[in-house]
Amino acid sequence: AQSRASARRDRNQKIIVKNLGKNWFSLEITVDSIASEAVELALDLLNSVGTETDTLGKKEDDELLIIGYFEGPQKITNAEVRLEEALQIYGHSYNAIKSIESKRIENQDWLAEWKKHWKPTAIGNFIIAPSWIDVDEPEKIVIKIEPNMAFGTGTHETTKLCLKAIEENYESGMSFFDVGTGTGILSIAVSKHSGDQSAEIIGCDTDEDSVKIAKENAEFNNAGEIDFYIGSIEAETPQFDFVCANVTADIIIPMLPLLVEKSKKVLLLSGILAEQEDEILESLKQLGIKNTQIQKD
Repeated sequence: AQSRASARRDRNQKIIVKNLGKNWFSLEITVDSIASEAVELALDLLNSVGTETDTLGKKEDDELLIIGYFEGPQKITNAEVRLEEALQIYGHSYNAIKSIESKRIENQDWLAEWKKHWKPTAIGNFIIAPSWIDVDEPEKIVIKIEPNMAFGTGTHETTKLCLKAIEENYESGMSFFDVGTGTGILSIAVSKHSGDQSAEIIGCDTDEDSVKIAKENAEFNNAGEIDFYIGSIEAETPQFDFVCANVTADIIIPMLPLLVEKSKKVLLLSGILAEQEDEILESLKQLGIKNTQIQKD
């Protein structure tokens, strides 16, 4: 099992490019840097469609500006409730919050702005890169992502942990099941890392748009045969050598018995808060799993 110390999720690195003719809304929160992850969790709980953290030129102890983007206006009173909850999870005082502002944002070309800043990211033997940048590193496994309706860059901590674990634990030819595949990056990484076109690789997600984008990304990367479908792990799901669930603990815990049951050799879990680690480990222990390995970002 893999665990992480951060509350941030890949959805915090998504850009939404549908409804281009509309206005957006934001919550701008200034916070002590030590509590930045709690703020990002709160914005996630408020169902933000993306977040932006300004760390440019900042020192370790400087205050940070974190912006959450929304499709509708946000009440500061609701944000305060979620911030209080998230700060308690991380053991921080509400005094870490210095200011909160709610704003209306005029529409702009979000993709054009994003393209200016998104650069290739090396993760072990993998490089995640935008489709418009050529990467001349033939010894590396390059995965290119094409922006679409909603996408994750694949460079978030949870994804990085999973890519490292795949590189260290996946053996060529293993069957692989990717629960909550999102943009399909992990399934694509397995296919390209394996080099075995006969390996069974399947990814699922309950979000229809994610599955559509995962299929497009796999085709764009010549990733071989990967079966993506809309749905989740079920009692009828067959067993796989390697099962990965890069989601969040509230999703992992209810399906943990199935995840264990369907894993023949390796079960990789990511998206778990440090505070939830003991709960996951205890649940695994009750299911007879004691041989666990923890990795944190």
